[in-house]
Amino acid sequence: MPFPVLTCEASPHAADILDTMIYVALLRGINVGGARKVDMKKLKATFEEADMTSVRTYINSGNVIFSTTVRGRRRLVKTLEDEISKRFGFQIRLLLRDINRMRSLVNAIPAQWTNDERMKCDVMFLWEGVDRPSVLKQLAFKPEIDDVRYASGAVIWRVDRKNVTRSGIRKLVGTPLYQHMTIRNCNTTRRLLELMEA
Repeated sequence: MPFPVLTCEASPHAADILDTMIYVALLRGINVGGARKVDMKKLKATFEEADMTSVRTYINSGNVIFSTTVRGRRRLVKTLEDEISKRFGFQIRLLLRDINRMRSLVNAIPAQWTNDERMKCDVMFLWEGVDRPSVLKQLAFKPEIDDVRYASGAVIWRVDRKNVTRSGIRKLVGTPLYQHMTIRNCNTTRRLLELMEA
């Protein structure tokens, strides 16, 4: 007697779940010194109107966690930048990182590095054109003061608070390289991953 053929019907939403990607959008240079003001509620609404789902913002520096089935990172970046420009009336550049890249980056930050009263630790997220290990050669850091590491997509910098004013990294502001990065401290970076994984 032949064995019965068993069939398994996938959930109607299974394909959607498999095709959904989780991203964080990191906006550059907003709400700094009173310039280029972006309200987080309006920003959230802008992403939702662009058909992004599970949209959530985190603090005022322009961090948006969302899900989407849209494929093609460059197309997604252009769509979001265009929608933000329409809503707020000025151009804002943004970087996208998916959950896997964020997880790899956070894992590359030494566990003992933190951002607090005794230590400063920043993550410099890099645009594609400067994202390579040799980017460290463009940073005038002082090895005796600054701990600087490249991780795919970012440079991680740590310095004791007492040495911040002596750090060579301070010379980065205003350079061409500075225009191709957006910076978050390591605490924020870790928290963004937690929100993406939630």
